[in-house]
Amino acid sequence: MEMNRLAVVGLSFRTATLAEREAAAILPAALPDALVRIARIPGVAGVAILSTCNRVEAYVDADAAALDTVAHTLCPLAGAAVYRQAAAGAALHAFRVAAGLDAMALGDAQVLGQWKAAFRAAEAAGTMSPALARLRDRAIHAAREARTHTGVGRHAVSLSHIAVELVRKVFADLAGRRVLILGSGKMCAQAARRLVEAGALLTVVAGRQLENATRLADTLGADAAAAETLASQLVTHDVVVSGTACPTTVIGRAMVEAAMRERRGRPQLLVDIAMPRDVEASVRGVAGVFLYDLDDLRSVADANARERRREAGAAEKVVAAAAAAYAAEHDDATPLVVRLRRRAEEIRCAELARARVRLGGLTADQEAAVEAATRAIVNKLLHEPTAQLRALGQTGRDAELRLAGLVLGLG
Repeated sequence: MEMNRLAVVGLSFRTATLAEREAAAILPAALPDALVRIARIPGVAGVAILSTCNRVEAYVDADAAALDTVAHTLCPLAGAAVYRQAAAGAALHAFRVAAGLDAMALGDAQVLGQWKAAFRAAEAAGTMSPALARLRDRAIHAAREARTHTGVGRHAVSLSHIAVELVRKVFADLAGRRVLILGSGKMCAQAARRLVEAGALLTVVAGRQLENATRLADTLGADAAAAETLASQLVTHDVVVSGTACPTTVIGRAMVEAAMRERRGRPQLLVDIAMPRDVEASVRGVAGVFLYDLDDLRSVADANARERRREAGAAEKVVAAAAAAYAAEHDDATPLVVRLRRRAEEIRCAELARARVRLGGLTADQEAAVEAATRAIVNKLLHEPTAQLRALGQTGRDAELRLAGLVLGLG
């Protein structure tokens, strides 16, 4: 029954607006509680939650009847934006996500790290089940295979890369340009390194702990500043790249308006890569300010994905094959299908042996032709019964599956 209990419930940038994703976002500090709340739902044996800038998904080992409650608990306000995948469909979705094939930045290597972190959090919270552990391991393996045997990883870019590319589109020459990095997480650090390489002059502000800002700044040869100086930093910096883990906005309209009065007409670019957002949406209305958020970055990512899409086709085939193999291994119908095909092969071989006696010696070409013809007949005859058995197995209709086994004489 393992495959029948596997499901994914959630929303992503493909189905939900930025506001909907923001409402559903689960910050790291709140993740253990969210895991436990879903794990306590009757019928749920295990859960792992992946919450990133662009998706919030629960991978569950659960009864089908529990999925409505899981969806309402995970995304109570999202409504039609919430999607569900079950059984083999959930497995394929999981494999594609882990491989970065469903990422905003197609092939984004950071997604695999986020995937691993999500399941580590589930283990720490005690909400993993053996079935979810197997899903995690096989998805990680498939993702690595896709990146190893195709070129999707070579052409992949991350959101931080896209953010920097956007800055360079606005300010073609970054040499000597003052840039404020707000946050010290992985995406901010990657964006900061690229900006330094382009010649920008960086200042890092990171939460309430000046040590975090200093640590990142020291690796970049940049300046560090305390969070309390944020308002004054906005006055002196032309670009702000913000990606904190704060649960509320840290840059409000009033703060930006005050900064722009002192900047005396000099334009300012704000790139918000945080989820939830760091910058109030109303900042867009401030004259001279250009605000780009995650949905804006999506348009940039789509425009630059042509080369990656060429390689993604091959990666999709690798992942689809791995997901199909995984689903078949955990399909309730698999043992019955194996017995059916084994019995058919025994009959084919026995009848072929009797035919050889009557036919006398066959040439190598004739032998190959007879083998190919009889195998083709068996495969065509078994195709429909096999498909029907698998359909019964994937929908959990155990009684009908057992009856089919008896009718076929397979026990």
